[in-house]
Amino acid sequence: MNAPQPVVKQRAALYLRVSTARQAEHDVSIPDQKRQGETYCEARGYDLVETYVEPGASATNDKRPEFQRLIEAGTAKPAAFDIVVVHSFSRFFRDHFELEFYVRKLAKNGVKLVSMTQELGDDPMHVMMRQIMALFDEYQSKENAKHTLRALKENARQGFWNGSLPPVGYRVVDAEKRGAKVKKVLEIDPLHADTIRLMFQLALNGDGESGRMGVKAIATYLNERKLYTRTGGRWGVGTVHRILTRRTYIGEHEWGKSYKDGTPKKQTEVITVAVPPIVDRETFDAVQKLLKSRAPMVTPGRTVSGPTLLTGIAFCAECGGAMTLRTSGKAKHYRYYTCSTAARQGKCGCSGRTIRMDKLDHLVAEHLERRLLDPKRLEDLLSAHLDRREERDTRRRDTANELTKRAAEAEQRLKRLYDAIESGIADLEDPSLRERVAELTATRDQARIDAERAKSAIRNSGQHLSPEHLRRMAISARQKMRGKDGGFRRDHLRALAQRVEVADREVRIMGSHDELIRVLATSNGVGTAANSVRTYVPGWRGVRDSNPCSPLERRMS
Repeated sequence: MNAPQPVVKQRAALYLRVSTARQAEHDVSIPDQKRQGETYCEARGYDLVETYVEPGASATNDKRPEFQRLIEAGTAKPAAFDIVVVHSFSRFFRDHFELEFYVRKLAKNGVKLVSMTQELGDDPMHVMMRQIMALFDEYQSKENAKHTLRALKENARQGFWNGSLPPVGYRVVDAEKRGAKVKKVLEIDPLHADTIRLMFQLALNGDGESGRMGVKAIATYLNERKLYTRTGGRWGVGTVHRILTRRTYIGEHEWGKSYKDGTPKKQTEVITVAVPPIVDRETFDAVQKLLKSRAPMVTPGRTVSGPTLLTGIAFCAECGGAMTLRTSGKAKHYRYYTCSTAARQGKCGCSGRTIRMDKLDHLVAEHLERRLLDPKRLEDLLSAHLDRREERDTRRRDTANELTKRAAEAEQRLKRLYDAIESGIADLEDPSLRERVAELTATRDQARIDAERAKSAIRNSGQHLSPEHLRRMAISARQKMRGKDGGFRRDHLRALAQRVEVADREVRIMGSHDELIRVLATSNGVGTAANSVRTYVPGWRGVRDSNPCSPLERRMS
C-alpha cells in the first residue's frame, strides 16, 4: 500500500506599498497591509517566503526598487515564489496597460497575482473585470493628480511653500494655520544667505585681488576657504551656476517650471511666488549679462581667457572685423593686431590694418589712466550716481527707523506681558500666552536684524565724494588696472573699455557709465554694481581738445 504524498504548500510573496508618508500614517498603512497579508496567507495555507515593502512610491510607473526586485525574483528560473499577494490591484499598478503587462510576464513563469480585497478567478470574465478595475484605478489616479496639482498651484499663488528642500539661503517656517493644515513660507536663512551674496559679488567684482570670477573660480574660492554647502559638501560648477541664475534670490521664486519628465513648461504656466530677496535686482541683472557674455555660443573661450589684452574688444573700424593676433620672426617674437577679414580674404575683403600689439595695448590703457580717470572728469560722470545714492540712502534710513520703532513696540508689549506674569495676572503655562510671547519675541528680533542690515547698507554705501576722495578713487582704479608684474590687468581694462575700433589715423574707445561706476565704486569701497546709471554713449573724450595727442589718439569717443 502506497504512503500518502505530503501536501506541498504554495509559496507566496507579499507586496506592500503606499504612495506618500501621509498615506502610511492615515490610509492603508504598511503595518495594516502586512497584518492582513499574513492573515490571508495563513488562512489559505500559503507559505509566506518574502515580503517586499515600498513606502512612498507611486504606482503609475515601474520605477520602484522593491517592485523591480519582486519582478526579478518572480521571473527567475525557477521562480522564488508561486503567488504574489497584494492588498488591492491598485497597490501593484495604477496603469491598466502596465498592470496587464506584468501580470502576463509573471504568468509566463507560473506566478499568479492575487488581491486580498478583490478576489477574482482566471476565466475570461474575471480577467475582464480585473482590467476594468485597473482602468478605474488609473482614472482615479489621474483625477487625484489633477486636483492635487490645482491645489498646489493655488497654494503657490497665495505665496505659500509647496514642500521639498528650499533653495540654499532660505529656510521653511510656519506662516499660518488653516484647520489642521499648517501653511509654510520661505524666509532668509542668515547662516547661508551671506554665502549667496558672496557668490554674486565674486562674479561681479572679484575678491579685491583678482578680477571678476567665473563659475569654476567661485566654486574653487569657496571650497578653499571651507565655505561648504549646507550639508557640508563641496561646491560644484553646476550648483554655483544654478544659484547665480536662479530668480528666487531677487524675490521671484518660480514654481512648476517643468513637467514630470523634465520638459520645460511655457513661461505663462509658471507661477511666481514672492519670497524675501537676498540680492538686489541690479546686481542679479548685471551677473546675468556677464554670464551671457561669457557663454561659448556668444563669446569664444579664448575671448574670455585669452592672453592678449584686447582680445574680443578690438575691431577694425572699416569692416567691423575682429583684430586678431598675428606673429612674425623666427621665435614669433613680434606680435601684432591685424584685421581678421583682411587676413582671411585679402585686400578684396578689407584694406586692413596692422598695429603692434604693445603699442595699441599701452595706447588704450594709458589713455584710460590719464584721461578717463581724471578727478574733474569723474566728478561730472558720477553726479547722477551720487544723486541716486542719496535718494536710496534716504529710503533706507526711513526703513531702518520704521523697523527700529517696530522692535521697540514689540519690546514694550513683551515687557507688559512679563509684568502681568510676575504680578500673577497671567499664567505662563497658558498655551496662547506662550505662543504670543514667542510671536512678539520673533517680531522684535527680526525687526532688529533687518534694521541693522539697513543701517549697515547705508554705512557701506560710501561717504561724500569730495575732490580728494575722487582723487583717491582714481588712484585706486589705476592701481587695479596694473597687475603684480607691472602689466595691465585685462579684466579691469575691459570693464572700462568695452569696444576699441582701430582706424588708420585714430582709435575710438567705447564704454558705458554702468561699468565705469562699478569699477570706481569697487576700487575704493564706495558701493556695488547696483549703484548704476543709464548707459553712457561713446563720449569719454572729445574729437579735439587742448591736449596734444598722437594721430592714433586723434579721436576717442
